[in-house]
Amino acid sequence: MTSPYDDRVRPFRIDVPQAELDDLHARLDRTRWPDELPGAGWEYGVPRTYLRELVEYWRHSYDWRAAEARLNAWPQFTTVVDGATIHFAHIRSPEPDATALLMTHGWPGSVAEFLDVAGPLIDPRAHGGDPADAFHLVLPSIPGFGLSGPTRDTGWEFRRVAAAFAVLMDRLGHHRFGAQGGDWGAAISRELGRTHPGRVIGVHLNLLPGAHATTEPAAEELASLSPRERERTLASWRRHQEWTRERQGYADLQSTRPQTLAYGLTDSPVGQLAWIAEKFKEWTDSDERPEDAVDRDLLLTNVMLYWLTGTAGSSARIYYERAHASGGGAPARPYTVPTALAVFPHDNFVPLRHHADRTDRIVRWTEFDRGGHFAAMEEPDLLVGDVRAFFAQLRAADDEAAAGGARAGHG
Repeated sequence: MTSPYDDRVRPFRIDVPQAELDDLHARLDRTRWPDELPGAGWEYGVPRTYLRELVEYWRHSYDWRAAEARLNAWPQFTTVVDGATIHFAHIRSPEPDATALLMTHGWPGSVAEFLDVAGPLIDPRAHGGDPADAFHLVLPSIPGFGLSGPTRDTGWEFRRVAAAFAVLMDRLGHHRFGAQGGDWGAAISRELGRTHPGRVIGVHLNLLPGAHATTEPAAEELASLSPRERERTLASWRRHQEWTRERQGYADLQSTRPQTLAYGLTDSPVGQLAWIAEKFKEWTDSDERPEDAVDRDLLLTNVMLYWLTGTAGSSARIYYERAHASGGGAPARPYTVPTALAVFPHDNFVPLRHHADRTDRIVRWTEFDRGGHFAAMEEPDLLVGDVRAFFAQLRAADDEAAAGGARAGHG
């Protein structure tokens, strides 16, 4: 067993024993299917007809070895931080002046979210872009998730994860870097900016925690807004009400009894698949099925990273730890790092600019006409373009400030 005090960075390669794949196939062949109400569609959860079709594809057509090889094309490593073994990909750009960028997934995601954005971000020259927009990427698995799991002690909520990732970036020699994320990755990225403003160049988010209406907007608030922002605020409140009524049961369970949930999801691959596939249907820009928005093989690769590592329970614990953490959600110091928000219309909540400006230094706000919660998987080109534009904006501002200083020095 690796010592919790071992700070070495060790090469890592995914190599799943064939016996584990054989076991998965045997379990899929023995699935015990529940009944369902006729004509219910997705109203009661994942429809059996759809799930049986997806399981048939998983069992007989999906190729884990191809996915494994694709992931292994990235240089991967593990290192121990704060007692947890953290798995990450560290992919250096061929451009020597590339910006270091930490990209963090959420739940129920994984590093597989970034398979379609990594190449264009690392090597824009090879993808028709400006080499000045290149990044050295660090793609960690959150402690407790997938190849960074399971965790062995309590307390791994997003603030502790952010502290561990700051150590990771320092260990890799990235003393100045940008951060990007959605879902829990957004909370972690913002926390990195809050706690390390001297190191974090900028924070790019495709979700801003707490920027939607969580209480009914007061008449005074609505009166102070433009007609468009007023309608957005009312839409945000309506969506929040619908969320609490229909969609937050998974979070309530993971925030209170993640261990009980873990037995079913760790023993049943179909249970694990249904638990994740439902979110890919509800949180994406999709019509009838998740594959309307996300490639089927990529969805299954994401599920495999939970199934093969047995981390359904340990990944869910981040909800429990956050719900039971002390100190509340108030920031300990003002948030000063320049922040960008890419708004995808089919994400879970409608973000409000006047809410965001209360807590964050928003310097870029981009609204897209398509896409949802899993932006890197649904709309990789849009996300890549916005990340590039944001950090180019920051570079231009730095160049202007440097030029201004030079002019002042010669005045």
